[in-house]
Amino acid sequence: MPASPRPAGTFPPHRSPAPSSGGRVHLGHGRRGAGPSRQGPGRAARSCSSRRSLPVAGAASAAAALFARGAMERCGAAAGGDVRMCQTVFPAHANHRGELSAGQLLKWMDATACLAAEKHAGVSCVTASMDDIQFEEAARVGQVITIKAKVNRAFKTSMEVGIKVTVQDVLTNVEKIVSVAYATYVAKPVGAKKIELEPVQLLSTEDHLEHTLATERRRIRLGYEQVFQKLMQESNKEDTFKEEDAVSTDLTHVQSIELVQPPHANHHGNTFGGQIMAWMETVASISASRLCRSYPILKSVNMFKFWGPSVVGDRLVFNAIVNNTFQNSVEVGVRVEAYNCEEWIKDQARHINSAFLIFNAVNDKGELLIFPGVKPTTKDSVRRYHGAIARRRIRLARKCMLFAKEDKPSDPWETSNQAYVSYSNVAALTHLAAKQGWEITSMLEHIKIWTHEERDVLSLKVEMQVKIPSHVAFSLLSDFTRRQQWDKHFLTCEVLQAVNEDEKIYYVTSPPMTGHKPRDFVILVSQRQPCKPSEPYVVAVKSVTLTSKPPSPEYCRSEILCAGFQIYSDSDSSCTVCYFNQVTSGVMPYLAANLTGSSNSIEDTALECIKFLKQKGSKC
Repeated sequence: MPASPRPAGTFPPHRSPAPSSGGRVHLGHGRRGAGPSRQGPGRAARSCSSRRSLPVAGAASAAAALFARGAMERCGAAAGGDVRMCQTVFPAHANHRGELSAGQLLKWMDATACLAAEKHAGVSCVTASMDDIQFEEAARVGQVITIKAKVNRAFKTSMEVGIKVTVQDVLTNVEKIVSVAYATYVAKPVGAKKIELEPVQLLSTEDHLEHTLATERRRIRLGYEQVFQKLMQESNKEDTFKEEDAVSTDLTHVQSIELVQPPHANHHGNTFGGQIMAWMETVASISASRLCRSYPILKSVNMFKFWGPSVVGDRLVFNAIVNNTFQNSVEVGVRVEAYNCEEWIKDQARHINSAFLIFNAVNDKGELLIFPGVKPTTKDSVRRYHGAIARRRIRLARKCMLFAKEDKPSDPWETSNQAYVSYSNVAALTHLAAKQGWEITSMLEHIKIWTHEERDVLSLKVEMQVKIPSHVAFSLLSDFTRRQQWDKHFLTCEVLQAVNEDEKIYYVTSPPMTGHKPRDFVILVSQRQPCKPSEPYVVAVKSVTLTSKPPSPEYCRSEILCAGFQIYSDSDSSCTVCYFNQVTSGVMPYLAANLTGSSNSIEDTALECIKFLKQKGSKC
């Protein structure tokens, strides 16, 4: 969808900063304010920075937090699966540096999230996985940790639970975000009884937003293995074993055993998932220390996955080994196997858990240490060595997408980041549509134009009432090769890559304006069908960079950072089509005539769109 100065008769998808959330997804934040009725409850979000300090209101908040330490706070049935835990960090919780140990924090996070899941399900729940976890701040002895967890979306028997961890200094009343994570829990009713979970009650703007994006995050989880295998094939082609002073990975191997006792079990008899994660962190830390000769600090976890349960009386064997090093970081892989008495005698292990933990190490001055290179010596260690490279590429792509700066150029389209670019595309449009405070600027019989101003960013919304089924409108508008039929600013449009049935990359050219070169665009179009009737069809658009399609001197390469359609079904034969676009103040002069009423270019293009949909829709 073209950007920059446009002639009459087209929607202006100008280059602009990403939405205020910019595809960055954090738990439980929402913008407040009035908005158009179509937004309804639950389509707003407010962004948060993982490193930003937030003032806490008064000393009373600190006193209340101290009073509530160690207690689980239920937020009421109306809040769905919403649970909060507050803990004071005591010396028993801390490591040698006086900071809260990562293992203890993981136990608290899992306990809080599990209780949130059980509050929604009404039956016992077990941890299935915990997504990539980034630790952004350290909590010290005497500070207060607050963990908030709520169910974002319930599927058939599983739920996504959002987890947000903050640390509060009781002396300064400053609160910082430690981590934001997402975990999956599965309902496990007693006996052979089967259960299908009830939908989550969406009572707030944040509920609606997280509910929508939970589906996108699930797509990433389900597609992770396929992406990983592709990157493994690429990594295997590289000859990376060149360091003469490399250390054999065998020297970092650590094995440890734990006997599961009643204090380690949760309230339905299985080993507490948080306890297993804490044990894994301890063993992984020892493995990393053998390489760096220092005290490693856990910085992130590449998804805990639970493959099966263990119970009281099981022997859990933990095997940890360094897979690879990357200058200032090291990846340690941990595998957990369980044995009951009979399996122990027969040496028949059950693989119950795996995870990959990434550590840093610092010297006395707080400076990052450089890890020595490692050398794999067996076929299995070579596989793990290349696997670490593939996981790092995915991890860096995820971090780049979810915590990107707003003024950066369009994202490269690569194997390692395709899932996250698609997620960012849909999330950005979802956040833009969710903003409240839209103001109507123009009304026709079947067309309304809204604007939204936030700092130096102007957003545009065009709402069209069309008498065709929503699925037909979705099919027509998601095919951008048809765009020239109603938008005369689309000169040519060709498909560069049909990635899958939901993602396509197009190359678009637009005619020149007086005194300017013609413009071209490389855009990703992500289309999503609703999971239930109340949700819209989505066609999200953003620019991407393809090495196979570099800028040409004949054209001025332009970018789209957030645009697209949401299509709501009004009845079996009618729908509401909403077009969204963000523009910067720099292109305001080109829209000023339309916004002041001296031109009807946007309305004219909307009328052409409606006419196109009616004509083509009647033939479907």
